[in-house]
Amino acid sequence: MSVSVDNRRTRLRPALAAVLTVLILVPAAILFARVWGTLADQRDSTELERQGVEYVAALAPLVSSLAEAQSSALAGVTAAPGSLNAAVNGVAAVDQRLGETLRTRERWTDLRDKIDKLPKTTSSPLLVFQAHVEVTDLALALYNTVRDNSELTRDPDNDVSHLQQAIAVDLPAAVVQVSRMGDLSKLVAEASPQLRAQLAPQFGAAVQSVNSTVNSLTDNLQAAVDDTSSTTLSGELVSGLDSFRRGVESLTRGANPGGIPNTATMATAQSQLQVSLGNLSGIVSREMTALLSDRMDDLDSQALVALAAGGAAVLLVAAAVVTALTGRSRRARDEATDSAGRDLGATAPAYDDNATRRERSGALR
Repeated sequence: MSVSVDNRRTRLRPALAAVLTVLILVPAAILFARVWGTLADQRDSTELERQGVEYVAALAPLVSSLAEAQSSALAGVTAAPGSLNAAVNGVAAVDQRLGETLRTRERWTDLRDKIDKLPKTTSSPLLVFQAHVEVTDLALALYNTVRDNSELTRDPDNDVSHLQQAIAVDLPAAVVQVSRMGDLSKLVAEASPQLRAQLAPQFGAAVQSVNSTVNSLTDNLQAAVDDTSSTTLSGELVSGLDSFRRGVESLTRGANPGGIPNTATMATAQSQLQVSLGNLSGIVSREMTALLSDRMDDLDSQALVALAAGGAAVLLVAAAVVTALTGRSRRARDEATDSAGRDLGATAPAYDDNATRRERSGALR
Protein backbone atom coordinates (compact mmCIF):
# COMPACT_ATOMS: atom_id res chain seq x y z
CA MET A 1 0.00 0.00 0.00
CA SER A 2 2.85 2.35 0.84
CA VAL A 3 4.52 1.61 -2.47
CA SER A 4 1.35 2.60 -4.33
CA VAL A 5 1.14 5.91 -2.48
CA ASP A 6 4.82 6.64 -3.17
CA ASN A 7 4.35 5.89 -6.86
CA ARG A 8 1.34 8.18 -7.01
CA ARG A 9 3.32 10.97 -5.39
CA THR A 10 6.17 10.37 -7.79
CA ARG A 11 3.83 10.70 -10.75
CA LEU A 12 2.17 13.81 -9.35
CA ARG A 13 5.40 15.74 -8.90
CA PRO A 14 6.30 16.18 -12.59
CA ALA A 15 2.68 17.01 -13.37
CA LEU A 16 2.68 19.65 -10.68
CA ALA A 17 6.00 20.99 -11.99
CA ALA A 18 4.53 21.26 -15.49
CA VAL A 19 1.47 23.12 -14.20
CA LEU A 20 3.62 25.55 -12.22
CA THR A 21 5.83 26.10 -15.26
CA VAL A 22 2.81 27.04 -17.36
CA LEU A 23 1.45 29.27 -14.60
CA ILE A 24 4.75 31.15 -14.47
CA LEU A 25 5.64 31.29 -18.15
CA VAL A 26 2.25 32.32 -19.56
CA PRO A 27 1.77 35.48 -17.42
CA ALA A 28 5.46 36.33 -17.84
CA ALA A 29 5.18 35.95 -21.62
CA ILE A 30 2.04 38.09 -21.73
CA LEU A 31 3.68 40.80 -19.62
CA PHE A 32 6.85 40.70 -21.71
CA ALA A 33 4.87 40.93 -24.96
CA ARG A 34 2.90 43.90 -23.66
CA VAL A 35 6.00 45.75 -22.43
CA TRP A 36 7.91 44.97 -25.63
CA GLY A 37 5.00 46.10 -27.80
CA THR A 38 4.70 49.36 -25.88
CA LEU A 39 8.42 50.03 -26.20
CA ALA A 40 8.33 49.22 -29.92
CA ASP A 41 5.43 51.65 -30.45
CA GLN A 42 7.23 54.38 -28.53
CA ARG A 43 10.41 53.81 -30.52
CA ASP A 44 8.52 54.01 -33.81
CA SER A 45 6.74 57.17 -32.69
CA THR A 46 9.99 58.80 -31.56
CA GLU A 47 11.72 57.94 -34.83
CA LEU A 48 8.78 59.39 -36.76
CA GLU A 49 9.03 62.61 -34.75
CA ARG A 50 12.74 62.86 -35.48
CA GLN A 51 11.95 62.64 -39.17
CA GLY A 52 9.36 65.39 -38.70
CA VAL A 53 11.94 67.63 -37.03
CA GLU A 54 14.32 67.04 -39.94
CA TYR A 55 11.64 68.00 -42.46
CA VAL A 56 10.62 71.10 -40.51
CA ALA A 57 14.24 72.20 -40.28
CA ALA A 58 14.46 72.05 -44.08
CA LEU A 59 11.33 74.18 -44.43
CA ALA A 60 12.72 77.12 -42.42
CA PRO A 61 15.11 78.32 -45.18
CA LEU A 62 12.30 77.94 -47.70
CA VAL A 63 9.95 80.26 -45.81
CA SER A 64 12.71 82.80 -45.34
CA SER A 65 13.60 82.66 -49.04
CA LEU A 66 9.96 83.02 -50.06
CA ALA A 67 9.77 86.18 -48.00
CA GLU A 68 12.86 87.49 -49.75
CA ALA A 69 11.46 86.54 -53.16
CA GLN A 70 8.22 88.36 -52.40
CA SER A 71 10.01 91.60 -51.57
CA SER A 72 12.26 91.27 -54.64
CA ALA A 73 9.32 90.66 -56.95
CA LEU A 74 7.46 93.70 -55.63
CA ALA A 75 10.63 95.70 -56.22
CA GLY A 76 10.53 94.68 -59.88
CA VAL A 77 13.09 91.86 -59.83
CA THR A 78 11.72 89.03 -61.95
CA ALA A 79 14.37 86.40 -61.29
CA ALA A 80 14.05 84.31 -58.16
CA PRO A 81 16.83 84.84 -55.59
CA GLY A 82 19.52 82.20 -55.39
CA SER A 83 18.58 81.40 -51.82
CA LEU A 84 15.15 80.26 -52.99
CA ASN A 85 16.58 77.74 -55.44
CA ALA A 86 18.88 76.34 -52.74
CA ALA A 87 15.99 76.12 -50.25
CA VAL A 88 13.75 74.36 -52.78
CA ASN A 89 16.48 71.82 -53.50
CA GLY A 90 16.95 71.24 -49.79
CA VAL A 91 13.29 70.50 -49.19
CA ALA A 92 13.14 68.35 -52.32
CA ALA A 93 16.00 66.20 -51.02
CA VAL A 94 14.32 65.73 -47.66
CA ASP A 95 10.97 64.98 -49.24
CA GLN A 96 12.61 62.40 -51.50
CA ARG A 97 13.69 60.49 -48.40
CA LEU A 98 10.83 61.18 -45.98
CA GLY A 99 7.90 62.27 -48.13
CA GLU A 100 6.35 58.83 -48.42
CA THR A 101 6.58 58.16 -44.69
CA LEU A 102 5.25 61.60 -43.72
CA ARG A 103 2.74 61.65 -46.59
CA THR A 104 3.89 65.06 -47.83
CA ARG A 105 4.75 64.15 -51.42
CA GLU A 106 1.54 65.44 -53.03
CA ARG A 107 1.46 68.70 -51.06
CA TRP A 108 5.14 69.39 -51.67
CA THR A 109 4.77 68.70 -55.41
CA ASP A 110 1.94 71.23 -55.60
CA LEU A 111 3.90 73.81 -53.61
CA ARG A 112 7.01 73.38 -55.75
CA ASP A 113 4.96 73.80 -58.91
CA LYS A 114 3.53 77.07 -57.56
CA ILE A 115 7.01 78.29 -56.60
CA ASP A 116 8.31 77.60 -60.11
CA LYS A 117 5.50 79.72 -61.55
CA LEU A 118 6.13 82.75 -59.33
CA PRO A 119 8.60 84.52 -61.68
CA LYS A 120 5.98 84.37 -64.44
CA THR A 121 3.60 86.56 -62.44
CA THR A 122 4.64 90.02 -63.66
CA SER A 123 1.42 91.98 -63.90
CA SER A 124 0.32 94.47 -61.26
CA PRO A 125 2.07 94.60 -57.86
CA LEU A 126 -1.15 93.52 -56.19
CA LEU A 127 -1.38 90.34 -58.29
CA VAL A 128 2.30 89.63 -57.65
CA PHE A 129 1.70 90.03 -53.92
CA GLN A 130 -1.36 87.78 -53.99
CA ALA A 131 0.55 85.07 -55.89
CA HIS A 132 3.24 85.06 -53.20
CA VAL A 133 0.60 85.01 -50.47
CA GLU A 134 -0.88 81.86 -51.99
CA VAL A 135 2.52 80.18 -52.08
CA THR A 136 3.44 81.07 -48.50
CA ASP A 137 0.04 79.85 -47.32
CA LEU A 138 0.80 76.52 -48.98
CA ALA A 139 4.18 76.44 -47.25
CA LEU A 140 2.51 76.99 -43.87
CA ALA A 141 0.04 74.23 -44.69
CA LEU A 142 2.97 71.91 -45.43
CA TYR A 143 4.30 72.64 -41.95
CA ASN A 144 0.97 71.49 -40.49
CA THR A 145 1.01 68.33 -42.60
CA VAL A 146 4.47 67.44 -41.31
CA ARG A 147 3.45 68.12 -37.72
CA ASP A 148 0.34 65.97 -37.94
CA ASN A 149 1.81 63.04 -39.86
CA SER A 150 4.99 62.90 -37.79
CA GLU A 151 2.92 62.95 -34.56
CA LEU A 152 4.83 65.96 -33.26
CA THR A 153 1.50 67.48 -32.26
CA ARG A 154 0.91 64.54 -29.90
CA ASP A 155 4.28 64.45 -28.20
CA PRO A 156 3.87 63.53 -24.50
CA ASP A 157 6.70 65.74 -23.16
CA ASN A 158 5.96 69.38 -22.47
CA ASP A 159 9.30 70.72 -23.65
CA VAL A 160 9.16 68.96 -27.03
CA SER A 161 5.49 69.87 -27.39
CA HIS A 162 6.17 73.58 -26.89
CA LEU A 163 9.27 73.52 -29.08
CA GLN A 164 7.44 71.93 -32.00
CA GLN A 165 4.73 74.57 -31.68
CA ALA A 166 7.38 77.27 -31.78
CA ILE A 167 9.40 75.94 -34.71
CA ALA A 168 6.54 74.65 -36.88
CA VAL A 169 3.83 77.24 -36.19
CA ASP A 170 5.02 80.43 -34.52
CA LEU A 171 8.34 80.96 -36.30
CA PRO A 172 7.16 80.45 -39.89
CA ALA A 173 3.95 82.38 -39.24
CA ALA A 174 5.94 85.27 -37.76
CA VAL A 175 8.28 85.38 -40.75
CA VAL A 176 5.40 85.27 -43.23
CA GLN A 177 3.39 87.94 -41.46
CA VAL A 178 6.41 90.20 -40.93
CA SER A 179 7.19 89.95 -44.62
CA ARG A 180 3.61 90.73 -45.58
CA MET A 181 3.49 93.63 -43.17
CA GLY A 182 6.63 95.16 -44.62
CA ASP A 183 5.61 94.70 -48.26
CA LEU A 184 2.05 95.85 -47.65
CA SER A 185 3.33 99.01 -46.00
CA LYS A 186 5.18 99.90 -49.21
CA LEU A 187 2.18 99.00 -51.37
CA VAL A 188 -0.11 101.11 -49.23
CA ALA A 189 2.26 104.09 -49.34
CA GLU A 190 2.51 103.93 -53.15
CA ALA A 191 -1.09 102.98 -53.93
CA SER A 192 -3.92 105.12 -55.16
CA PRO A 193 -6.59 106.07 -52.63
CA GLN A 194 -8.89 103.36 -53.96
CA LEU A 195 -6.22 100.67 -53.80
CA ARG A 196 -5.03 101.96 -50.44
CA ALA A 197 -8.50 101.42 -49.05
CA GLN A 198 -8.35 97.85 -50.32
CA LEU A 199 -4.91 97.10 -48.90
CA ALA A 200 -5.20 98.88 -45.55
CA PRO A 201 -7.23 96.09 -43.85
CA GLN A 202 -4.69 93.48 -44.98
CA PHE A 203 -1.87 95.62 -43.63
CA GLY A 204 -3.62 96.05 -40.26
CA ALA A 205 -4.25 92.29 -40.06
CA ALA A 206 -0.57 91.60 -40.81
CA VAL A 207 0.53 93.96 -38.01
CA GLN A 208 -1.78 92.24 -35.52
CA SER A 209 -0.64 88.80 -36.66
CA VAL A 210 3.00 89.76 -36.18
CA ASN A 211 2.37 90.82 -32.60
CA SER A 212 0.33 87.73 -31.72
CA THR A 213 2.72 85.24 -33.31
CA VAL A 214 5.80 86.78 -31.72
CA ASN A 215 4.08 86.71 -28.32
CA SER A 216 3.04 83.09 -28.88
CA LEU A 217 6.59 82.22 -29.89
CA THR A 218 7.96 83.79 -26.74
CA ASP A 219 5.42 82.00 -24.54
CA ASN A 220 6.10 78.59 -26.07
CA LEU A 221 9.85 78.92 -25.83
CA GLN A 222 9.57 80.10 -22.22
CA ALA A 223 7.30 77.16 -21.39
CA ALA A 224 9.81 74.77 -22.97
CA VAL A 225 12.65 76.25 -20.90
CA ASP A 226 10.58 76.01 -17.70
CA ASP A 227 9.92 72.29 -18.20
CA THR A 228 12.91 70.62 -19.83
CA SER A 229 15.73 68.26 -18.97
CA SER A 230 18.09 69.94 -21.43
CA THR A 231 20.99 71.82 -19.89
CA THR A 232 21.65 73.93 -22.99
CA LEU A 233 18.16 74.99 -24.02
CA SER A 234 17.79 78.06 -21.85
CA GLY A 235 21.01 79.90 -22.69
CA GLU A 236 20.87 79.36 -26.45
CA LEU A 237 17.19 80.25 -26.75
CA VAL A 238 17.53 83.51 -24.87
CA SER A 239 20.08 84.93 -27.28
CA GLY A 240 18.33 83.53 -30.36
CA LEU A 241 14.93 84.83 -29.33
CA ASP A 242 16.28 88.27 -28.43
CA SER A 243 17.88 88.61 -31.86
CA PHE A 244 14.68 87.53 -33.58
CA ARG A 245 12.53 89.95 -31.59
CA ARG A 246 14.92 92.81 -32.34
CA GLY A 247 14.64 92.05 -36.04
CA VAL A 248 10.83 92.09 -35.85
CA GLU A 249 10.80 95.34 -33.92
CA SER A 250 13.20 96.95 -36.39
CA LEU A 251 11.10 95.87 -39.35
CA THR A 252 7.94 97.14 -37.64
CA ARG A 253 9.55 100.52 -37.10
CA GLY A 254 10.63 100.62 -40.72
CA ALA A 255 7.12 99.69 -41.89
CA ASN A 256 5.84 102.65 -39.87
CA PRO A 257 2.17 101.62 -39.62
CA GLY A 258 -0.02 104.63 -40.42
CA GLY A 259 2.82 106.60 -42.00
CA ILE A 260 5.43 106.48 -44.77
CA PRO A 261 7.64 103.37 -44.57
CA ASN A 262 11.41 103.67 -44.38
CA THR A 263 12.60 101.29 -47.07
CA ALA A 264 16.26 101.40 -46.02
CA THR A 265 15.42 100.47 -42.43
CA MET A 266 13.12 97.71 -43.65
CA ALA A 267 15.75 96.23 -45.97
CA THR A 268 18.30 96.08 -43.15
CA ALA A 269 15.74 94.63 -40.75
CA GLN A 270 14.71 92.03 -43.32
CA SER A 271 18.27 90.80 -43.62
CA GLN A 272 18.73 90.71 -39.85
CA LEU A 273 15.44 88.87 -39.46
CA GLN A 274 16.41 86.17 -41.93
CA VAL A 275 19.70 85.57 -40.13
CA SER A 276 18.04 85.45 -36.71
CA LEU A 277 15.33 83.17 -38.07
CA GLY A 278 17.94 80.71 -39.31
CA ASN A 279 19.80 80.80 -35.99
CA LEU A 280 16.68 80.41 -33.86
CA SER A 281 15.27 77.67 -36.05
CA GLY A 282 18.60 75.84 -35.90
CA ILE A 283 18.70 76.11 -32.11
CA VAL A 284 15.19 74.74 -31.67
CA SER A 285 15.65 71.91 -34.16
CA ARG A 286 18.95 70.85 -32.53
CA GLU A 287 17.40 70.87 -29.09
CA MET A 288 14.41 68.85 -30.27
CA THR A 289 16.67 66.34 -31.99
CA ALA A 290 18.77 65.98 -28.82
CA LEU A 291 15.71 65.51 -26.62
CA LEU A 292 14.25 62.89 -28.95
CA SER A 293 17.61 61.11 -29.17
CA ASP A 294 17.79 60.99 -25.37
CA ARG A 295 14.31 59.49 -25.33
CA MET A 296 15.35 56.88 -27.88
CA ASP A 297 18.38 55.95 -25.76
CA ASP A 298 16.14 55.57 -22.72
CA LEU A 299 13.77 53.32 -24.67
CA ASP A 300 16.72 51.21 -25.80
CA SER A 301 17.79 50.81 -22.18
CA GLN A 302 14.28 49.78 -21.18
CA ALA A 303 14.24 47.24 -24.01
CA LEU A 304 17.49 45.71 -22.74
CA VAL A 305 16.06 45.51 -19.21
CA ALA A 306 12.92 43.82 -20.56
CA LEU A 307 15.02 41.31 -22.50
CA ALA A 308 17.17 40.59 -19.45
CA ALA A 309 14.10 40.10 -17.24
CA GLY A 310 12.47 37.81 -19.81
CA GLY A 311 15.66 35.79 -20.21
CA ALA A 312 16.05 35.48 -16.44
CA ALA A 313 12.48 34.20 -16.10
CA VAL A 314 13.06 31.58 -18.79
CA LEU A 315 16.33 30.46 -17.20
CA LEU A 316 14.74 30.18 -13.75
CA VAL A 317 11.89 28.07 -15.08
CA ALA A 318 14.29 25.92 -17.08
CA ALA A 319 16.42 25.38 -13.99
CA ALA A 320 13.35 24.38 -11.97
CA VAL A 321 12.27 21.90 -14.66
CA VAL A 322 15.74 20.38 -14.92
CA THR A 323 15.92 20.07 -11.15
CA ALA A 324 12.53 18.37 -11.03
CA LEU A 325 13.43 15.92 -13.81
CA THR A 326 16.82 15.15 -12.25
CA GLY A 327 15.23 14.46 -8.88
CA ARG A 328 12.64 12.19 -10.48
CA SER A 329 15.33 10.18 -12.29
CA ARG A 330 17.37 9.83 -9.11
CA ARG A 331 14.35 8.63 -7.13
CA ALA A 332 13.53 6.10 -9.84
CA ARG A 333 17.06 4.69 -9.72
CA ASP A 334 17.00 4.48 -5.93
CA GLU A 335 13.66 2.67 -5.93
CA ALA A 336 14.88 0.22 -8.55
CA THR A 337 17.99 -0.53 -6.52
CA ASP A 338 16.02 -1.10 -3.30
CA SER A 339 13.56 -3.43 -5.06
CA ALA A 340 16.33 -5.51 -6.61
CA GLY A 341 18.02 -5.91 -3.23
CA ARG A 342 14.82 -7.12 -1.53
CA ASP A 343 14.09 -9.72 -4.27
CA LEU A 344 17.59 -11.20 -4.20
CA GLY A 345 17.54 -11.57 -0.43
CA ALA A 346 14.21 -13.57 -0.44
CA THR A 347 14.92 -16.20 -3.11
CA ALA A 348 17.79 -18.15 -1.54
CA PRO A 349 17.70 -18.85 2.24
CA ALA A 350 21.15 -19.69 3.54
CA TYR A 351 22.04 -23.17 4.84
CA ASP A 352 25.50 -24.22 6.00
CA ASP A 353 27.06 -27.57 5.16
CA ASN A 354 26.72 -29.07 8.70
CA ALA A 355 23.00 -28.40 8.83
CA THR A 356 22.50 -30.09 5.49
CA ARG A 357 24.37 -33.25 6.61
CA ARG A 358 22.36 -33.50 9.86
CA GLU A 359 19.08 -33.25 7.98
CA ARG A 360 20.14 -35.95 5.59
CA SER A 361 21.36 -38.36 8.32
CA GLY A 362 18.14 -37.96 10.25
CA ALA A 363 16.13 -38.77 7.20
CA LEU A 364 18.09 -42.04 6.65
CA ARG A 365 17.37 -43.18 10.14
